[in-house]
Parts: sequence; C-alpha cells; structure tokens
Amino acid sequence: MLLKSKIFGSEGDVLIVLHGFLGMSDNWNSFAKKINDRGFQIHLLDQRNHGESFHNKKFNYEILANDLKYYIDYHKIISFSLIGHSMGGKTAMMFANVYPNLVKKLIIVDILPFYYKNDYKNIINSLKSLDFKSITSRLDADKALSIFIQDQSFRAFLLKNLKRVSKDELTFKIDLNIISENLSEVEKALPRDLYFPGETLFIKGQKSDYIDNQKFKIIHNNFPKSRLVEVSNAGHWVHAENLNDFAEETLYFLKS
Repeated sequence: MLLKSKIFGSEGDVLIVLHGFLGMSDNWNSFAKKINDRGFQIHLLDQRNHGESFHNKKFNYEILANDLKYYIDYHKIISFSLIGHSMGGKTAMMFANVYPNLVKKLIIVDILPFYYKNDYKNIINSLKSLDFKSITSRLDADKALSIFIQDQSFRAFLLKNLKRVSKDELTFKIDLNIISENLSEVEKALPRDLYFPGETLFIKGQKSDYIDNQKFKIIHNNFPKSRLVEVSNAGHWVHAENLNDFAEETLYFLKS
C-alpha cells in the first residue's frame, strides 16, 4: 500500500523526510517551508501505522524500508536525498543499506543503528488511558495526559495524533494496539553488517544522549563517508527545538 505524504515544491532535487516514533509528516512542516525555496522538492511521509497512512500489524525496519521503496517507485523517483529522525532514521539507514544506489545523500537525526531501551510502553499506556467517552476536546485530553506526562511540549507532540470523529468524539490516528505489540521492533538494533558507502551526516541534539562520540566511532565502518555535527540548544527533537541551526546544517551538507 502507498504511504500518505505531503509534497512541497514541484521541481528540484527530491528530498524525502521520515518522522520518528509516534510522529507524523506534520512534525516537519516548518522545516519543509523553511527550505522550500532552496531547490528541493520535499516529500514528508507518514510511515505505516502513523499519521494518515495505513495500519498493518506487520512492522519492522525491513518492512518500513520496503514501504519507502514502493513509494518512490510509485512516484517514479530515480534518486533522492533522505532524512530520517529517530525511528525514521533507522528506517532510512535500513533503506540506504538495501538500496544504496538510490540515495544521493543521507541525513540521520539523533539516532544510531543500535538497540535503544525507551519508556515507550509507559507512554503508550498513558495514551491508552484517555477515556474518549468523557474527553471531547484537546484541552481535556491534555489535562488528562498531564497526570502521566509533565512536559507540556511532549504532550502537544503526542496529541497531534488526535483526530475528530464527530463534533463530540475524538480518537487517535494511530492504532495503539499495533504500536504496543511492536515496541520491541522499534527499539531493535539494525543488522551489524549494515553498510552505506555514500555521504552521510549524523546530527545530534546537544542535550540528547542518543549519540555520543564513542558510539559514533563504532559505526565508522558501516558509514565510511559519515560525519557528526551537534546542534546546540536542542534535545532529541532537534528539528523542532532549534530549527534555524538544524536547517543550516542540513542545507550545508545537501548543497556541498
């Protein structure tokens, strides 16, 4: 099945962006608008079980990479640059490993191909606890979720997944049961023999602990033409927390 997307621009080099876990294409709207006039046609994709894309119980990085391959074949995209954040970064690395000749340049945002243990289960359970029989507005949902998640900006990120079924009824765009059943696939490490010979930029948030110099050295043989840059005043959601510096680093790499 075909992934849903938003496309900015009608001409220029194709740039595809893959969001992270529990995210969606909307999370990258500001980035796309900021660089839209810099010679790119930008495709913001919703990965399966996220955003407006289809739901399916099959969910691992090989399948997500194949979803992207089906998308580019459908749109007759011959070569493109690829950005992936977090879960989307792992999808991007897997795709570049399987289809290296299709990827011009690769940008991986605040993730490495390693196993990461997260608190996703607690987050999913918090979302599942929302009672939409009594919750009829985003404000109600935010108030209920604040009991479990104190960070207001993170709650806002999660509640982007809400959609209105009717005037007084809300639900989630994502299937929380499918997501919950596949949490181990999201956390899983990519194959040790992962390899992409092309130019690769890893971007880390200064306040994030997902990437450090020691971990980055380990993957040099997997990505021999890679380098690491740090964006200040940003955590894991680098593109949202410091858009200006993130866009500057991205454009410099893509245009060089």
